[in-house]
Amino acid sequence: MTAPKTAMVLAAGLGTRMRPLTNDRPKALVEVHGRALIDHVLDRLVAAGVETAVVNVHWFADRLEQHLAKRDDVRIIISDERAELLETGGGLKKAKPLLGDDPVFVANIDSVWIDRGDALGDLVRLWNPEMMDAALLLARREGSIGFEGDGDFSVADDGRLTFRGDRPSVPFAYMGVHITRPSYADQGPDGAFSLSPLWRASAQEGRLYGTVMDGDWMHVGDPQARDEAELKLKG
Repeated sequence: MTAPKTAMVLAAGLGTRMRPLTNDRPKALVEVHGRALIDHVLDRLVAAGVETAVVNVHWFADRLEQHLAKRDDVRIIISDERAELLETGGGLKKAKPLLGDDPVFVANIDSVWIDRGDALGDLVRLWNPEMMDAALLLARREGSIGFEGDGDFSVADDGRLTFRGDRPSVPFAYMGVHITRPSYADQGPDGAFSLSPLWRASAQEGRLYGTVMDGDWMHVGDPQARDEAELKLKG
C-alpha cells in the first residue's frame, strides 16, 4: 500500500497528568530531549512520507499554533477545538472535511520511540482497507516506559487483534499511531467520544489489525515518564 500523505495529530488534550509542566503550555509542547513532543511525532510522520498534518488544538491553542507555524517541512492545518474538547473519535470526526477521503495516519503526541526497524513502514505494509477498519501500531508492554497497565491486545499470526477482555494481561499496548479512513469516526455520536468502542466493534468483526514495533516505546504521560524518557534518549 502507498503510505498516507495526510495525518491527524491529536494534540488538544488538557495534559492534567503532566502538571505542573502543562501549567503554562499544552502537553504537545512539553520537551523531551530538547524537542517538543509534537515535533517528535511530526518528525516520524514526515519521515514516513506525510505531507499534510491536521492538528487539533484546545489548551493554550494560540501558543501551539505559533509553534507549529515555524515548521516548513510539512503543511499544517488546524482543527480548532477551543470551544469543546472532542476526544479521539470526536476530534477525528470534526476534522474529516480537512483530511480528505484517502486513508490517514492518526497519531497521539505523547509517544516517543527508538525504532530498531521501520515501525511506520511496517504499519503501511500491513494496512489493507478491504480487510481492515484500522491498523494499529503496538508495543510490547514489558520494557516500555510510562505504561503501567495490563496491556490492550493480543495479536494473531495474521495481525488480527483481540482485546484483553477478562484476561489478567496481554502482551501488547497501543502505542499511539494507527491508520484508518477519515470516515471511520462517522459512525460515532455527535460531540466528544473515544475511538475505543469503534475499535471493539471492529475487532468483533475481525477488521481490527496491528503490527508490533521493534524498538523501545516511551509513553510520556506524566513528569516521571518524561524524565525517564530523557534518560533513555540520552543513551
